[in-house]
Amino acid sequence: MASFDHVSAARLKTHIDEVELPLRRSGAHAESAAEILRYGAFIGSEVHCHASLDRTMVRARRAINQLEEAGRSIRSGTTIIAASLTGSKGRFTRHWHAPPGGLWGTVILVNTLLPRFRNLLPQTVGVACCEAVRRYGVPATIRWINDVLVDERKIAGFLCESFTGERSGEEYCLLGFGINVNNEQFPHELRDSAASVSMVAGRSVDLTRFACDFLAALAFQVGLLHYHETRVLRQETEEHPHPLLLLWRELSDSIGRPVVYGFDVVARPQYRARTVEVTNDGGLRLRLEDGREIVEYSGEIRYL
Repeated sequence: MASFDHVSAARLKTHIDEVELPLRRSGAHAESAAEILRYGAFIGSEVHCHASLDRTMVRARRAINQLEEAGRSIRSGTTIIAASLTGSKGRFTRHWHAPPGGLWGTVILVNTLLPRFRNLLPQTVGVACCEAVRRYGVPATIRWINDVLVDERKIAGFLCESFTGERSGEEYCLLGFGINVNNEQFPHELRDSAASVSMVAGRSVDLTRFACDFLAALAFQVGLLHYHETRVLRQETEEHPHPLLLLWRELSDSIGRPVVYGFDVVARPQYRARTVEVTNDGGLRLRLEDGREIVEYSGEIRYL
């Protein structure tokens, strides 16, 4: 297993300058890549690495409140990473297996986006992770909203939660990430549904390098939200189609498939349908068997 070295703000900035920016300059946003990355430069402005934590989400909330108690504010983009988690969980009450070898963490964002742009934050982590995983030759895809899969086995999942500082009343968005990178041993109940980057790539991955790849891609995608919001407000471009959703559509295989939908689809599947499209505000349009269409903005799907 490739070891985990500490990621730092300085290391991430160097990675963005030497790796991420040249990659973006050869892509869809070549001319604006540097400006977009400046908008997202606050991602990883501080990085705190730990050998082990209970949950990084819990640590993030505690860090916000402790700083506020001291009369200070946490820096937006602060990222908390742990080599392993002892009490991790996924959505709802699901356990998330988080041993050494994976990338587990939370990014803290001060809530400054307008609601219609902030609503696309869940897509940023899915797109960034899918991009990072593909750089290792792994053909990952996104399942709405932001699960990252390979051959329908889950490699990564994300939690997006809001939080209000107890003393300041400041609103935050917490982006939690769990990515199976080099960990290849899964509990019995997950062996048929989970995979890791190293399992698919057939080789161990430099975990520190992967962390920089993911956070640099996230800096670009969050920067893209801010960059596009600014351009819309200045009336320099149309609001739709949002460039982040264009990227999401390129990376996802969710559209046109028969699925089961539920707010908690594992515990309480609600109905079967076929996916039609992702709407311009990030919703998922589904067509029921009787022809009626529904747009969902939360919940989850499983492929049939």
